[in-house]
Amino acid sequence: MASMIAVNLEPDRLRVGSRGSINRMVEKVQQEKYTSQYAGNDVFEDNRSRNTSNAAQTGSTLLEQGQSAVDDARVSSTSALPSAPICRQFWKAGNYSDAHGSRVNLQSGKTYLHVHPMFLHSNATSHTWAFGAIAELLDNAIDEIQNGATFVMVDKISNPRDGSSALLIQDDGGGMDPEAIRRCISFGFSDKKSSEAIGQYGNGFKTSSMRLGADVIVFTRHMEERSATQSIGLLSYSFLMRMGHDRIIVPMVDYEFNTDIGKFGISRRHTNESFQANLSLLLQWSPYSSETELLKQFDDVGLHGTKVVIYNLWYNDDGNLELDFNKDPQDICIEGDTRKVESLPAWRTVKEQHIANRLHYSLRAYMSILYLRIPETFCIKLRGQVVMPHNLADDLKFPEYILYKPQAGGLREVNVITTIGFVKDAPHVNIHGFNIYHKNRLIKALVMIDNKSDIFIDCVGILEANYIQPTHSKQDFERTSIFQKLEVRLKEMAWEYW
Repeated sequence: MASMIAVNLEPDRLRVGSRGSINRMVEKVQQEKYTSQYAGNDVFEDNRSRNTSNAAQTGSTLLEQGQSAVDDARVSSTSALPSAPICRQFWKAGNYSDAHGSRVNLQSGKTYLHVHPMFLHSNATSHTWAFGAIAELLDNAIDEIQNGATFVMVDKISNPRDGSSALLIQDDGGGMDPEAIRRCISFGFSDKKSSEAIGQYGNGFKTSSMRLGADVIVFTRHMEERSATQSIGLLSYSFLMRMGHDRIIVPMVDYEFNTDIGKFGISRRHTNESFQANLSLLLQWSPYSSETELLKQFDDVGLHGTKVVIYNLWYNDDGNLELDFNKDPQDICIEGDTRKVESLPAWRTVKEQHIANRLHYSLRAYMSILYLRIPETFCIKLRGQVVMPHNLADDLKFPEYILYKPQAGGLREVNVITTIGFVKDAPHVNIHGFNIYHKNRLIKALVMIDNKSDIFIDCVGILEANYIQPTHSKQDFERTSIFQKLEVRLKEMAWEYW
């Protein structure tokens, strides 16, 4: 099976390793299993294609299968002229021309549906806020707690190719096998079967990574009972734009652990030709210029886990990096988004430093309230320092607990407990609203339930509403009648509390 794939609207999953340890834990790689499963299979097979084998005869649209750069004759470059360099400002980077780029030649007579590179950018515009995109990547690590993850870390690193800033997100979850990483970087479905999983749409990795930077490279290592694999995949808007491709191409290489020699080698799923073609693109378009440098990125991954490096980060309209790494060496800020608030001079600093204001520009503040519950065995690290969880309910004076029983999904009854009270610095901070969580994850922070009245000032509530659906960006809820009823009930709660 070739590794450079044309993205097929497929699932998403992101889960972020010493040789001696692997050698001790991995017994004998199951040669027969790999041989029978992968030998001669040089095309990425979408599992739905088996259900649409007669699509050509019926006139149905067939999803385009993944192809190798070297063994798929349907893909040919009609010009060596690259398109103009992409704009470094996210909201202006959607202008795309593939007039002089590669074309897909269909020789089988079938009609194929493939995803145009412009979709990478338009899809990412669902994230209007950069921190919301980072939260999506954190969600994947949180979902990996069930697979033994103990940490997720977010940090700034330097791109070794040009010294520019890059964003690192790494966890020690279960990692991804070669099939899973292909689903991760494909579009349209979700692998997450757990009802408690935060991610459900199968789209979060693509939207979030492309919202933060033009390019992302993923390193992942996965262990099973009798085998271990590690894979590297590149999703590069820069590559697709400059080469003028009219579909999404994802260079990818895989390695598997050989217990006989005690180290990783090229996976049996690759032919040597396809491996070298994919590796060549990785070395040309990633921050790492040699295979040795690429493999060195696994040195701190451990036995299993995933490392995501987002580079060519976006700039704001002022020509500065959207993510500010310099304002605070222990934080990542949104450049220029510090909020100045009106208050009496004696209380201005208190109000400006309140978490309700800081969360808009400080990633550390936002991450501290992003999850209602974090297991003691798990920690979130930002720039080398642990992020201390902050539950706003602990800050309330005169708290009360109100039970709400909405009717959800027909006759299904759910119980929602809302904690409500006054913020501890009332009445000087002018903070009010409700923090609404969904499956442990903050969706809307300090929702104002009555913008026309000052009566609710300094009144804050916290609740977890698992019965309503968030939008794909997980920064709002779908505007359904059920959510509108919740808004009405929250307003009533505030009146009752007063």
